[in-house]
Amino acid sequence: MTVPLDSLDALAARVSDGAFVALPPDNSLCPVSLVRALIRRGVRDLHLLGVPISGFATDLLIGAGCVRSLTTSAVTLGEAGLAPRFTAAMKAGSLRLTDATCPAVHTALQAAEKGVPFMPLRGMIGTDLLPQRSDWKVIDNPFADAPDPIVLVPALVPDLALIHAAMADRHGNVWVGRRRELATIAHAARATLVTAERIVEGNLMEDERLAPGVISSLYVSAVAVAERGAWPLGLLDLYGADAAHIDAYAKAARTDEGFRAYLAAHVLAPMPKAAE
Repeated sequence: MTVPLDSLDALAARVSDGAFVALPPDNSLCPVSLVRALIRRGVRDLHLLGVPISGFATDLLIGAGCVRSLTTSAVTLGEAGLAPRFTAAMKAGSLRLTDATCPAVHTALQAAEKGVPFMPLRGMIGTDLLPQRSDWKVIDNPFADAPDPIVLVPALVPDLALIHAAMADRHGNVWVGRRRELATIAHAARATLVTAERIVEGNLMEDERLAPGVISSLYVSAVAVAERGAWPLGLLDLYGADAAHIDAYAKAARTDEGFRAYLAAHVLAPMPKAAE
């Protein structure tokens, strides 16, 4: 193998305290099994980047005391409502939040992907958010004949991108289907750690049907097998989200006691094979 095939715990051990970590949203191959392993390891002081929004996995990490700061466009559990541990942390003042927009997050990662210090972006002129972001600069378009303000968004370079994939091969190529934004995260980050449902034989990059949905092993640092590794979130067309479980979490995590009970039952305790 050109890319190490690690255990889930070994993959978690690669995430150091204080790391800048990019996580995909709940509907886009989020590595929940790896997040649980990080909580069990006791990682601390993470700076999370929601790409472009945050959800269940981020709320788990915040509640477990793993997160110092968060850059994102939103934090939500979707139809299950507010993210309760995020909400509690913000009320307590224990979490530093940098507010963004979905286009700004993607643009910043695209700048890092291309190796440039910034990229221009329209659509934020006149918004309430722009004056709050001193790192976003407004200039006049140098190619326009008339005043034409445009925003420059600095590149975001995560230390690590964490993603889940439907499958990986023994060369370290991973298949994410149509979720090509995950390739942008991998290209932008200094390293990418991947959990995968299964390992397949052959080379995914050599399959004309699958190659368009593959992240090359050039951008993958290590892979661990994690069956149902997105649960209770869904994974493409392989399995749907466990709405009842997410709803139960949202209700339990409204209190410190309820969240601790959830952690004890579903994160710190050994997970049944079917759940993981």
